[in-house]
Amino acid sequence: MSGQRAVVIVLDGLGAGDAPDAAAFGDEGANTLSNTAEAVGGVNAPNLQRLGLGNTTAIKGIPPNGSPDGAWGVAEEKSAAKATLAGHWEMMGLIVRDALPTYPAGFPEDITSRFAGETGRGVLGNKPASGTEILEELGEEQRKSGGWILYTSADSVFQIAANTEFIPLEELYAACEKAHRMLIGEGEIKVERIIARPYHGGPGNYEREHENRHDYGITPPSETYLDRIKAAGHETVAVGKIRDIFDGRGLTRHLPAPPDDSAKVDAVLEALTETESGFVFANLVDFDAKFGHRRDPAGMARNIESFDGRLPEIRAAMSDGDLLIITADHGNDPTFRGTDHTRERVPLLAVGSGISGEVGIRDGFSDIGASVAAWLGVERGGLPGKSFV
Repeated sequence: MSGQRAVVIVLDGLGAGDAPDAAAFGDEGANTLSNTAEAVGGVNAPNLQRLGLGNTTAIKGIPPNGSPDGAWGVAEEKSAAKATLAGHWEMMGLIVRDALPTYPAGFPEDITSRFAGETGRGVLGNKPASGTEILEELGEEQRKSGGWILYTSADSVFQIAANTEFIPLEELYAACEKAHRMLIGEGEIKVERIIARPYHGGPGNYEREHENRHDYGITPPSETYLDRIKAAGHETVAVGKIRDIFDGRGLTRHLPAPPDDSAKVDAVLEALTETESGFVFANLVDFDAKFGHRRDPAGMARNIESFDGRLPEIRAAMSDGDLLIITADHGNDPTFRGTDHTRERVPLLAVGSGISGEVGIRDGFSDIGASVAAWLGVERGGLPGKSFV
């Protein structure tokens, strides 16, 4: 067994535009990195520039690098969805061929009435909505009636919001577990994820409790690179919402999702001090949750610069025998119409001994998992993907 380590950091939603099938998703013209930088007059990210981020797409303030520190390219998704779960599963060799149901008109009455009956509270909303806007719309009604705020998005999600000032967090989690059993655990899968969305505050000052968010998803139905790496005797460490995305399958350890991306970088550094051999898989969700969905290009740009400022710490914590991959799981262009994910290519930056040059346009995100496995000396087996290391 190799003593090497691999780290994959997913900058959630930080797409690089130009997905060949963007039109099928209504996302022609979306480019999270490029449009964000253009909207704010340029992004200052010298450490990412040294890795070749500016080579992946045109980014104002981050020019192309003729001699990046590592390898660079982009990856195109094969899964039939532009969702977090699909993107991460595909990275680990599990391609979602058939998109799960979405609910543009809200959930049918048989689902909402059963949910209300099993949880003892009524349902408010029941429509696609922005997570912040629906709190302003229905927060006071929830305070008066005690009903759950239920909403969805363009993704296959059943989101339940509750003000923890008068609905206990434990009751929200229990309601999500009942919804998980109804919608996922009884055979026919009706949604990809149930999401607990706790918040507090009052009109004009509602604040979502990101640290207490919890996703209840589908267990991967077949083997992934996480399973193979774990079976080979390596540690597989999840940072942030990775555990929820894989429902714990293939993981040896989980570092909880702290309240912001800087704290998640701290968790990555902690994992590196404690992991001698294996794989650290991290998701930095603020790009998506706080800035992409809220259509906040200034916040997105600040978060890129903030992560860039932490990158030297990450690289310093790694040895010559380690591999670092920085990528994304989909796009979420903060300048685009609507509030949903955007179908884009994702950037691919890799740093490790002997890695350099352009790795081109990768046909599927599974090349990431294949590369991690190859680096750690783990056989690919029958999983998809071609290593670029």
